[in-house]
Amino acid sequence: MTYFGEFRAHWPNLLGAMLGIALGAALNHYMTNLFGPSLIAEFGWKRSQFALIGTLGLATMLVLPFAGRFTDRVGPRVAASVGFCAVPLTFLAFSMMRGSIYEFFGITILQSVFGILTTTLVFSRVIVERFDIARGMALSVVMSGAPLVGAALVPVVGEVIEAEGWRAGYRLLAVISAIGGFVAIVLVGGRKPRGAARHEARATGRITRAQLVAMARHPAFLLMVSGMFFCNFPQIVVSSQLKLVLLESGAPSQLATWIVSLYAIGVVCGRFASGIALDRVTPQLVAITALGLPAAGFLILASPATSVWLLAGAVLLIGLAQGAEGDIGAYLTSRTFDMRHYSLIYSFLIASMGLASAAGSIALSLTLGATERFDLFLLLAAALTIVGALCFYFTGRTGRVEIPLPADKPIATMT
Repeated sequence: MTYFGEFRAHWPNLLGAMLGIALGAALNHYMTNLFGPSLIAEFGWKRSQFALIGTLGLATMLVLPFAGRFTDRVGPRVAASVGFCAVPLTFLAFSMMRGSIYEFFGITILQSVFGILTTTLVFSRVIVERFDIARGMALSVVMSGAPLVGAALVPVVGEVIEAEGWRAGYRLLAVISAIGGFVAIVLVGGRKPRGAARHEARATGRITRAQLVAMARHPAFLLMVSGMFFCNFPQIVVSSQLKLVLLESGAPSQLATWIVSLYAIGVVCGRFASGIALDRVTPQLVAITALGLPAAGFLILASPATSVWLLAGAVLLIGLAQGAEGDIGAYLTSRTFDMRHYSLIYSFLIASMGLASAAGSIALSLTLGATERFDLFLLLAAALTIVGALCFYFTGRTGRVEIPLPADKPIATMT
């Protein structure tokens, strides 16, 4: 099959996966920035308390491998159905909060746990099962759904919050997630892999503990997990603090909202650029180039600069690299490890992202408590971003992981 022939054959699956990623738990990644100022103002929460939202990702780390294994065994459609039964209900629960930040944290944890099944852990498998020649570009297209929807919905939801309040904003997200999730589930189930590719992709063979340990000790695995950690350490800033950072830099509220929308556009551009490059250039070169970009953006935000164009440019740079990071991680996982256990292995990378977000949240809370400013954390974010890019670059020296994963007679199993 040709490069574009893969898109013609599997476009319904591609569209369904793109909608699924965009309209599940990922909605909160782009929307929490908008709700933060209103929640802090109404309930009197401290910014240092609100910054701890990123630590809640730790709750998902224990269940991530099981979610990955569940997806490998039952397939993306069933797994996504479970996730989309829960996520809209959590948005409704947000709209009924009464003021305790612990209530907010509790709902966020529930959404994080069940929302795993509406993320790239599930929907990227739809793509790697069906695309080979155009895998990099297909992953970019499917992962562009979230930032595209984010760019479109940020101004809309922002207007709803301004006009009708934050409760109406959360109710709107619940409706959007429920309808979009249903459409996504229908589309991803429309076609299935054929022949040998189907057998490989949907194999339910077990992986022994010895094989899992051997894989976890492989340099490629360690470098990819480390790279994901360092690149996502600053995630708390872009997921829930970006508008506050921009306000601190002197941007008016409406302008800050516009710049947050520009971040989402940058993510889309970064994903398409990385997707094209991954299908044509050594992925490690793509990684070192694309994932080093946020460092410059964080340094600009940490500086005394107040120019609108400098602030917008910094956010755009951060967005470009955030778009590339997801594609590079999924692409390298599918090319480096056995496809039969793709979601299980990829779950460890996602767990690393969650751990990084939690560590970053703690660091941000401490630095905000000590200085009442974001500057120190932004400098740390710039340094660690460069380290993460280097980790991905050095995976090129390890080669493919050739660890047999037999489907029968395991010595001990992880189910």
